Amino acid sequence: MDALTIPGASADTLTMSSLEISGLVESNHADVRRSIERLGNRGVIALPPLAEVSNDGPGPKTISVYNLCKRDSLIVVAQLCPEFTARIIDRWQALEEQVAKPAIDPMQILSDPAAMRGLLLTYTEKVLALESKVEALAPKAEALERIAEADGLMNCTVAAKALQIQPKRLFDWLRANHWIYRRPGGAGNVAYQDKIQCGYLTHKVTTVQRDDGSEKVVEQVLVTGKGLAKLSQSFRMH
Repeated sequence: MDALTIPGASADTLTMSSLEISGLVESNHADVRRSIERLGNRGVIALPPLAEVSNDGPGPKTISVYNLCKRDSLIVVAQLCPEFTARIIDRWQALEEQVAKPAIDPMQILSDPAAMRGLLLTYTEKVLALESKVEALAPKAEALERIAEADGLMNCTVAAKALQIQPKRLFDWLRANHWIYRRPGGAGNVAYQDKIQCGYLTHKVTTVQRDDGSEKVVEQVLVTGKGLAKLSQSFRMH
């Protein structure tokens, strides 16, 4: 995987490649590049020039990538795979700390009681702060878990009401984020197979009788409890 080059870098000049982003969000690199180009053409992010990097995997020896700043890489991930936003934030934090912090000699710290006390105090404060955040977020997490475990299915219009957004906004988001699509010449929506496999969506197939006595098969996309919980997280970020 193509990673950031740390030596000689600063927090202001760090970039992350589209190839590394695709690894973090477990998505195809071509899909990540298309998302970057779409956002760049709309002026949401700056579209950098393509750069050639070595490809350690199968295929050609080099691969074309985009190198994005922190802001733009976060926007791309939030649009492409909102559930992986925390993962890329953690990655950026680790990289920035690697650049900002000088190398520390462990033996020097162990021989300095004052430094040891300072480190222990710092870590204790961090643990207490994290425990406080976990306690504050617990009710929300439990609510989302109850939604995700619910057996009920709902159509997209009902799901939009549950999310307190307009149905059109939900349909537009589902299409833009590759949850649903329409077959050429078809009137109804179809769920992407990966969203069905994740348990976010399912299909209801119904056979109805026309006035002339013939039968018609009608497909309907339904949102699962797990899918509604995922949508609730995604729209809370917008």
